[in-house]
Amino acid sequence: MTAALGATTGTLIAHSPGPAAVPAPGGPGIGATAGSLAAADAPSIVQSIDWLAIAPPTLTALAALVVLVADLFLPAPRKRLLGYGSLTALAAALALLIPLRAGDRSTFCLTTGVQACSYTVDHFTVVIQALVLGGAFLTVLLSLDDTRRLPAGEYWFLLLASASGAALLPASRDLATLVVALEVASLPAFALVGIKRGDRRSSEAALKFFLSSVVATAVMLLGVSFVYASTGTLHLTEIAARLDDVTPVLDTLAKTGVALTLVGFAFKTAAAPFHFWVPDTYVGAPLPIAAYLSVVGKAVGFSGLILVAVVAFPSYADVWGPALAVLAALTMTVGNVAAVRQRADRARSAVRLLAWSSVAQAGYLLVPIAAAAYSSDEQIGSTVAYALMYAVVNLGAFAAAALVSRTHPGNRLTDYRGLYATRPLAALALGFFLLCLAGLPPGIIGLFAKVTVFSAAVDAGLGWLAVVMAVNVVIALYYYLQWTASLFRTPVGAPEPIAPDTGEEPRARPRRFRAPTPLTTAIALTAAAGILLSGAPQAVLRFTSVNLF
Repeated sequence: MTAALGATTGTLIAHSPGPAAVPAPGGPGIGATAGSLAAADAPSIVQSIDWLAIAPPTLTALAALVVLVADLFLPAPRKRLLGYGSLTALAAALALLIPLRAGDRSTFCLTTGVQACSYTVDHFTVVIQALVLGGAFLTVLLSLDDTRRLPAGEYWFLLLASASGAALLPASRDLATLVVALEVASLPAFALVGIKRGDRRSSEAALKFFLSSVVATAVMLLGVSFVYASTGTLHLTEIAARLDDVTPVLDTLAKTGVALTLVGFAFKTAAAPFHFWVPDTYVGAPLPIAAYLSVVGKAVGFSGLILVAVVAFPSYADVWGPALAVLAALTMTVGNVAAVRQRADRARSAVRLLAWSSVAQAGYLLVPIAAAAYSSDEQIGSTVAYALMYAVVNLGAFAAAALVSRTHPGNRLTDYRGLYATRPLAALALGFFLLCLAGLPPGIIGLFAKVTVFSAAVDAGLGWLAVVMAVNVVIALYYYLQWTASLFRTPVGAPEPIAPDTGEEPRARPRRFRAPTPLTTAIALTAAAGILLSGAPQAVLRFTSVNLF
């Protein structure tokens, strides 16, 4: 029997993951067995990785590396294959979201007994990743015929790298991962804005974008360090728990850290007064990149702002709630007033108007986040629903602008007058996109999205903010309807129709050109999505009544 006990002890010691225990008094066999069992029950420091959960951003990042290497070996006439490879990779990343739609996965979790993970796939993550990857997919479609004058390999690598960071951010659940994802999404965007070599406007736009973003990142990192110093953790859920019980000595430090962190993310959303980089950056960047920044870049900023405000800092809702409400009112007002003042004959006035429009739309997107401080987290669903609508129609508007720029490089608002005479389908699509942004029929999805945002403000008791939003919606109608009406007017300088009995030669029809297939595909996809959502708005509006976290 003693021999059997000794053999059992030896087996336990041999299979124990920890070191052998010191024999306890009362017998070497029993002491060794107890020590080995205790070591076996100790938590492992090795983390398991859920590869399916991290597949969408990982595949996008790997595709970026493959494109960069393939660029070294492909001859110039075949560089176009890199674009189609990028398109395929983004489509595959979107397909990988299908098995994740249940939103119940987490990985990179702590093994010390605390229930906190660095990467979580919930409903919020899935929806924002679909928006980001879908926006990047349409950006690639817009870019396929624009990269002939650009370094193709670098362009596709930078675009995919930025998209991978943007897809990582909504799944991040600690401040370190959030900051890394934000910078992975932002740093390639600086280079993309200034990628047009020899273009002074592009270089100036990239420099302004870079300097502004660096300052905002520095402020945000200072805030993150203060939050970590006052709570001792970087995980968002743990921060939320510990901020409820901060010692009085660290209370000021914690409040300062919360404020500085929110300021950094407010810059990424282009909220006033951190919006000054937007118009010049959109005008100087290649048009597809301006479209990318207006949708994917904005999604990145709002995702980060939602995570830090609602998930990490709910105990300071009485501080950031009123601040975000004021920012929302200021942002939508500044954006709409500046858009109204745009001169139609100014070079690139169409892109500049879309830039100011995106600033105003950022104000609407901020409303439900501010409302979440006064009611429940479900108000965030209104922001998500509005962001989905905005992404579809704004990318469509930029696609139509890219089509017009083929024949009118100046891209003035006056260049769109009479577009229906030469491009009837493009004019109808652009008119539909503008009406969606304005919130008017037949853009039903735009109307419903604005109503949900308005309702979020009213339900939270922010009646004054609802009034400001209503006034701004009326202001925005002026420039949206003015642009829409110009699409169907007689072109400037066109002669009057000639009567058939005058004997004069009939006026020649305006010259047309064959639009690139990828560009027309992008317009068709966004128009079809807008029409589908207008016919079945509940597909998007259901997020307003679902807890996304």
